[in-house]
Amino acid sequence: MTNSFADYLNTDLFFVIGSNPTEAHPMAGAKIMSSLMNGTKLIVADPRRIELADKADIFLQLRPGTDIPLLNGLMHIIIKENLHDQKFIEERTEGIEDLKAAVEKFTPARVSEMTGVPENLLYDAARLYATTSKAMLCYTLGITEHICGVDNVMSVANLAMLTGHLGREGTGVNPQRGQNNVQGACDMGALPGDYPGYQKVVNPEVQAKFEKAWGVKLSNQPGLTIPDMMDAAVEGKLKAMYILGEDPVLTDPDANHIKKALQSMDFVVVQELFMSETAKFADVILPGASFTEKDGTFTSSERRVQRVRKAIEPIGDTRPDWWIVCEVAKRMGYPMAYAHPEEIFNELASLTPSYGGITYDRIEHCGLQWPCPTVDHPGTPILHTKAFARGKGLFKAIDHTPPAEMPDEEYPYLLSTGRILYHYNVTTRYSSALDAHRPEEAAMIHPADAVMLGVGTGDTVQVTSRRGSVKTKVAVTDKVQSGMIWMSFHYRETPTNELTVNAFDPISKTGEYKVAAVRIEKTSPM
Repeated sequence: MTNSFADYLNTDLFFVIGSNPTEAHPMAGAKIMSSLMNGTKLIVADPRRIELADKADIFLQLRPGTDIPLLNGLMHIIIKENLHDQKFIEERTEGIEDLKAAVEKFTPARVSEMTGVPENLLYDAARLYATTSKAMLCYTLGITEHICGVDNVMSVANLAMLTGHLGREGTGVNPQRGQNNVQGACDMGALPGDYPGYQKVVNPEVQAKFEKAWGVKLSNQPGLTIPDMMDAAVEGKLKAMYILGEDPVLTDPDANHIKKALQSMDFVVVQELFMSETAKFADVILPGASFTEKDGTFTSSERRVQRVRKAIEPIGDTRPDWWIVCEVAKRMGYPMAYAHPEEIFNELASLTPSYGGITYDRIEHCGLQWPCPTVDHPGTPILHTKAFARGKGLFKAIDHTPPAEMPDEEYPYLLSTGRILYHYNVTTRYSSALDAHRPEEAAMIHPADAVMLGVGTGDTVQVTSRRGSVKTKVAVTDKVQSGMIWMSFHYRETPTNELTVNAFDPISKTGEYKVAAVRIEKTSPM
């Protein structure tokens, strides 16, 4: 996030696109709802009529996979009506002529045809976002989980720069992270081309710094992404995998391909709290400890580094993850000896400029937001107040990229996936209370489609794609568009990701969870 959660209460307008914060990010969603009660305006762009859509001043119900046409169409209107922030553009950006040329063909009439959004709503949204003094743009997986996810994000950034909604309180581009401490994991170097703090492995100076600190020779080549690893395993090129706190059999697209990859390897280690669907494929299971059983830090979506404190001793034979990793390293010949997570954090801070001024003492009572380069630095609540990381912000000319797979005669329905309020990814199914409240999948279908299929709420259907087939109960609702079925991925009994397409953004390698073609048939109860 370029800004802070505190700014949710200091903005004049939210533009929420590809995000369902009241269900997928309930704490952030609660702040948005509080802000709306105080008069903040709201634009929502989503294929479903989510809860926030009913609170919105403008609801743009676009077709799945048409985010770029929508955003380009809004920018087309803003430029044509001279609503862009010329001063910000001249002082803080470059490449505006390329952007103007790219959005020229995205006329309101064409965009309306592509997205299904009425022209008058396109004008209303463009004018409201451009003319509001403080507007926050919030997005999440509905923007990133496409084969053009990186381009989607670039388009969001284009819109914010075009209107000068960056570098100030109550503005910014604010992606809400999908899982607890995802931001922290990325910060720590859990990316194939990065050391901690997004320091690139291809940079010789960075490589030399970490080689000196760790006393080993390090590769200067980026590693494989998860999709590349799974493909390599199926091809017999990757022989072993160590999986920590992840359940790709349920959460990764084209789950049958993931199962084949796990079965193809010679050795699979899973470090977990539960006997997950992925753990069932493991040769060795290492019993990790939960967050209540270990010390450390988490970093939130707003870049705030916070303490995590052990409340109880690890249960049974479980151990903290850091301790297990250290012990494995020792047995492989590298003496990785730390007495406490604070020692690990101090080493990290010494090697990572953005964390350089953060210590356990400084975050004892309140977290700090990176970048925080020195111990007398107060942290950074708002990014890009004077300049961007590259100096001037660069507008990118982005064209529409259709989804990898669209409905056809054989598979006439469009499947989109996401999360529901009652479960958190695939972990909360282990809670008897939450599972009792929402024990099974309830796929959303439109009333017109329900009539065609001869089903009602509570009936069971078979959903089939080119990759797999699952059974699910349905909920008939006009919150989804006709021709579309929406499903969550929380249920091992209904493994939705056996249906999703094995297609990825070429840069980020994020899977296209939001669009796949399926066939739906009424079937016997589950």
